[in-house]
Amino acid sequence: MIGDELIAKILKQENVEWIGAYPYHSLIDEAAKLDIKPIIPRQERAGVNIADGFSRINNGKKIGVFVMQRGPGAENAFSGVAQAFSDAVPILLLPGGHERDKTQRSPEFDSVEHFKGITKWSANINMVERIPELLGKAFSLLKHGRPGPVLLEIPQDVANEEFQGPSKYTPVSSHLSSADPDSIKDIIKALMNSKNPVINAGQGILYAEATKELIEFSELTNIPVMTTLAGKSAFPENHPLALGTAARTGTKMCDYFLKNTDFILGIGTSFTKGNFQAPMPDNVPIAQSTNCNDDINKDYRIDLGAIGDSKLVLKQMIEEVKIQFGKSGRQDTNQVKNKIKKLKDEFISEWLPHFTSDELPMSPYRVFHELAKTLGSANVIITHDSGYPRDQLSPFWQPTNPRGYIGWGKSTQLGYGLGLAIGAKIAAPEKHVVNIMGDASFGMAGMDIETATRCEIGTLTIILNNGVMTHYSDHMPVATKKWDSNKFSGNYSKVAEGLGAFSKRVETPNQISEAINLAIQANSQGQPAVLEMITKEEDNVPNYWF
Repeated sequence: MIGDELIAKILKQENVEWIGAYPYHSLIDEAAKLDIKPIIPRQERAGVNIADGFSRINNGKKIGVFVMQRGPGAENAFSGVAQAFSDAVPILLLPGGHERDKTQRSPEFDSVEHFKGITKWSANINMVERIPELLGKAFSLLKHGRPGPVLLEIPQDVANEEFQGPSKYTPVSSHLSSADPDSIKDIIKALMNSKNPVINAGQGILYAEATKELIEFSELTNIPVMTTLAGKSAFPENHPLALGTAARTGTKMCDYFLKNTDFILGIGTSFTKGNFQAPMPDNVPIAQSTNCNDDINKDYRIDLGAIGDSKLVLKQMIEEVKIQFGKSGRQDTNQVKNKIKKLKDEFISEWLPHFTSDELPMSPYRVFHELAKTLGSANVIITHDSGYPRDQLSPFWQPTNPRGYIGWGKSTQLGYGLGLAIGAKIAAPEKHVVNIMGDASFGMAGMDIETATRCEIGTLTIILNNGVMTHYSDHMPVATKKWDSNKFSGNYSKVAEGLGAFSKRVETPNQISEAINLAIQANSQGQPAVLEMITKEEDNVPNYWF
């Protein structure tokens, strides 16, 4: 067999059922022969985003794969890979490469060198005989440690070369580790001796599938839980100990408890500082549990640490609490649940007028309210684009199941959410998958609605059309504004209709619920749906710490 055949065979053994791909790449046909379905996006970045969303919903147990043409294809995929790297998402990238005797010639694009800064590992298959070895290493890196993209370039002559040896390959198994028991003892002692501790839960909880253990630990200790944006949905937000999410925007509950805490336990979080993560308070002891030693003391100097898989570490912590403090754990002597309920009631009451507003143009919060009322959250996966859709949605949407919300934002590329939603729907076809984006992000990514149409992937896209491009127009030079209006225009529902989606333009609140039901009906037939909501400029967001 030739190199491409062997690669396809190994992908099949690794339980790869489909690949995102943009021609030309000779691997596509070989994969299709083994019933690995190719999904061809309208642009490479979107294809990477689709693979990204698929890997997230499967918590890395199944890996999204994207295959791209050498040179321009790899160049176009770069931004999507950068986003996946910043958000710690495992995806396998298989770009084509020049024949080995034509490498290192300017100005050819060298994928291996250029992608090194945004992948866990970037390498070249330099010999056809090494295909099993190098793919084995790629999948091992994808399944262990801090998640992230891995790139393996396939030179064209290697792809076409005959593989002479036996094609033995054993799929890579995952191996997990617990933390040092002494570290666990120290963390639990400090945690239980504090008066107002807070748990900050990150995406590591989701990858480890440790929500059940996090709930048990929180209830045993009566410690409230906030989540990072990437970790949103790791803890059910209808739980009495849930504080919600603290990102660029966040809840009143997070604000109060962060300001009054005397100990923070981060589990499954890198504690990254940035514009889209709430800062941790100064002069408060921090304990951190992560599966990646590079995260320790990265942005915050921690006082206590435990390196290990979040599920295994939480099990250790649960047992240690019972050893140190008995099976009943820590009682709610500080009336934490009552404080959370009081703050949550106040928070909802303060913002309720936005959610029930009949004003025109419509408030985006009214759109969210009708969406939640119509679909609920139990059978929904929802994501957003960057800018106002993220800042307005993340504090208020209350996911109740793990991966019911795809939060992202260490990098914030416009148009990212649409690919995530398509990938999520491939991973969980039984779910209602919703992407909320603005008019600016639709301009960058909207053509891939046609990808969903062609591949019969029934996602729901809601466009919040306020015409202001997240106020980027405010930053345009005065001279530019002489020719360029501050308002963007376009009938995006007509564009979506032309791309084969069910589409509807909604201008009044009383039309929202009916439009959502019609969209879901179309989704059930494998047709994507786009609802263009004509909304007002809404600058009012719950921003407590920036």
